[in-house]
Amino acid sequence: MSTRAKPIRVGVLAIQGDVEAHVEALERVGAEGVAIRWPKELDGLDALILPGGESTTISKGLERLQLYEPLEAFAASGRPLLGTCAGAVLLAARVENHPVRSLGLLDVTAVRNAYGTQVDSFKAIAESELPDLPCVFIRAPRLRRPGPELEVLARVDGWPVWVRQGTVMATTFHPELTSDPRVHRAFLALAGD
Repeated sequence: MSTRAKPIRVGVLAIQGDVEAHVEALERVGAEGVAIRWPKELDGLDALILPGGESTTISKGLERLQLYEPLEAFAASGRPLLGTCAGAVLLAARVENHPVRSLGLLDVTAVRNAYGTQVDSFKAIAESELPDLPCVFIRAPRLRRPGPELEVLARVDGWPVWVRQGTVMATTFHPELTSDPRVHRAFLALAGD
């Protein structure tokens, strides 16, 4: 039984990507999902999602909107973050293949577009403690050289595709594009209920 009076409030960074699909996925698991673009909108959030899209475009948007430092402060406060696809790139400590500025919150190297172009998109079932976890990959990054504090939660063909370090989680796939709620549910568990 939950002791929370209100649902967990999760922001979805609305610079680019399928923000609405994340909001809908959050609502399906009982959270309040809200699109955010400005630093002041981080106030009052219990958790935050950095969605997929194009990491260069999102990185430039973070610069333009002066969001890098507020996002670093958000993470330092212990509130959970989830990055999906391009969001995983932005959370990584190191970025290869046309690097972009990242937040450096996950001890891993993200290789941008490692699975190819848009036409190389694919679906797979991950090797995970969660049986039959569906993964949708669209111009996805590959995660290499995970550090000792990084927990690998799922793999595809031996490569990490879902990782966690403390209250920061990332997927190289798009969990919001499936009807499976387990990634979003696991993320919400980091925020407590």
